[in-house]
Amino acid sequence: MTHQRTLTTAHWGVYEVEYDDAGQAVRLHPFSKDPDPSPIGLHMLSDEVARLRVRRPAVRKSWLEHGPGSHPERRGQEPFVEVPWDEALDLVAKELARVKAQHTNRAIFGGSYGWSSAGRFHHAQSQVHRFLNAIGGYVRHQDSYSLGAARVLMPHIVATMEELMSMHTGWDVLAKDCKLFVTFGGVPRKNAQINAGGATLHHVKGGLYAMREAGVRFVNATPTGEDLDNGGDVEWLAIRPNTDAAMILALCHTLFVEKLYDREFLDRCTVGFDKFTPYLSGETDGQPKDAAWAEKITGIPAHRITALAREMAATRTTVSIGWSLQRSHHGEQPFWALITLACMLGQIGLPGGGFGVGYGPVNLMGSAHPKYSGPTLPQGTNAVKDFIPVARFTDMLLNPGGKVSYNGQLLTYPDIRLVYWAGG
Repeated sequence: MTHQRTLTTAHWGVYEVEYDDAGQAVRLHPFSKDPDPSPIGLHMLSDEVARLRVRRPAVRKSWLEHGPGSHPERRGQEPFVEVPWDEALDLVAKELARVKAQHTNRAIFGGSYGWSSAGRFHHAQSQVHRFLNAIGGYVRHQDSYSLGAARVLMPHIVATMEELMSMHTGWDVLAKDCKLFVTFGGVPRKNAQINAGGATLHHVKGGLYAMREAGVRFVNATPTGEDLDNGGDVEWLAIRPNTDAAMILALCHTLFVEKLYDREFLDRCTVGFDKFTPYLSGETDGQPKDAAWAEKITGIPAHRITALAREMAATRTTVSIGWSLQRSHHGEQPFWALITLACMLGQIGLPGGGFGVGYGPVNLMGSAHPKYSGPTLPQGTNAVKDFIPVARFTDMLLNPGGKVSYNGQLLTYPDIRLVYWAGG
């Protein structure tokens, strides 16, 4: 018997929802038009998932019995007591009003990382920020854990990450025009199952396979050789973790000393190359950033680095970098170096050439997508201008009044008395 089916979209893709005769959703199926559907979302209706859900509001026992600030030493030890929804709403409303009256809206932190739903109306991040804006505002976070360094750095160098992610060369163009694809950090298909706001059709596998079938060569500099699957041969350069910037600099050095770089492109499209070359050549510190220097740091043989630089200059090349590289100490350096390398090659803007930042972390890059945004729920205006870098949440709570440097500013941690968190 054929049951009714509808479509739903999640972070992992589009799924077909099957209903029984009573109209109850009973199972999920992969979307028939998705060339590489993710299995993750197929479990959303499982009993195991349902049993893990928080079904009712719950309040810490001492707080419920004696009010705010009661027995903080019992946090993490005493039970939470389930309460009716109406009671929970009253408790939260009174506490928001109390903190606002006694400490102003600058003492309220609105936390949500936004991954609880890919929908627009049921998007927890939008709803909590809309609500808090309506009552006078809140302290917010800036940027993301995924791209904390890159989001701050890239606008100073080339463009915002939003622009760069939406302008990646498509898989079809790479298959047609790219001859050499060099990546630092791979193109992990397991990561490309997802997309903020919801994935649709998954094209990463098909894109990589089509490139390989078209004769594109792949070189993958990564500690593990398992994060780029094109269905065929990939040259794996087993680089030491967190040494990518050194290898990229050595590639730049070879291009520079052998005069393989595109001077005309650098003069026409960039600024600052004359400030970079004294460091690259060793004039600044006595250490040329050559392949021999990089070999000791990266573990990649000097002759292979030198040869790769020559190969990149001799053919249409795309260089790509994984987001994981900027989630490390001095993580902005490999991203900055990669843009420099791409500029020296002079192929930015040419079909099948240039750079990606990067292919694989999510499903978006390289996939065809609308050039317009989807519907959103208006969030209003936040009257509170205070914010913190996203990863400084704990520092903020522990050091009210403390200072933190961020993107050329010196920020002061607010004195937070209430955290309103929703959606992960």
